[in-house]
Amino acid sequence: MHTVSRAEDWVLLSYRLPREPSTVRVAVWRKLKRLGVVQVLDGLVALPADARTREQLEWIAQEVAEAKGEAAVWLARPTSRAQERAFAKQMTESVTSDYIGVMEEARDAQHLDDVARARTVARLRRELARIRPRDFFPPPERERAQRAVEKLAASTESKATKRTGSRS
Repeated sequence: MHTVSRAEDWVLLSYRLPREPSTVRVAVWRKLKRLGVVQVLDGLVALPADARTREQLEWIAQEVAEAKGEAAVWLARPTSRAQERAFAKQMTESVTSDYIGVMEEARDAQHLDDVARARTVARLRRELARIRPRDFFPPPERERAQRAVEKLAASTESKATKRTGSRS
């Protein structure tokens, strides 16, 4: 989990890229999505400020500049708590839907054979690890998703133990 220096501090990236080649635009957008940014306006994104998020947005700004675009990184505070809550809500909704997807996959995997269930556990653990870095405002679904994956793992281990124990 992240330690945000002060709840009201945000790091902003304003950027503009040339239309061509579009591969750079797509690559930058994918990186921003992986970070879990809030899109404030077209070409303006925000994250809660900490050393990691600032550094990551600075790297992306450098990448934009190298692609002959324009970019600037800013530290700012919303002028109202309502705006800050709106940013946090947008970020939370994004990770909540991802956690719900993990829970659904864990539930659906209960009927799979042992090998497929074990693979699903490994994949869902990786997915949780991908979600966590952009989970700045953890929703209740975070713990539920973790428990669902661990329950699936336990059922896999339990069935493997029963099979092994029955052969002894």
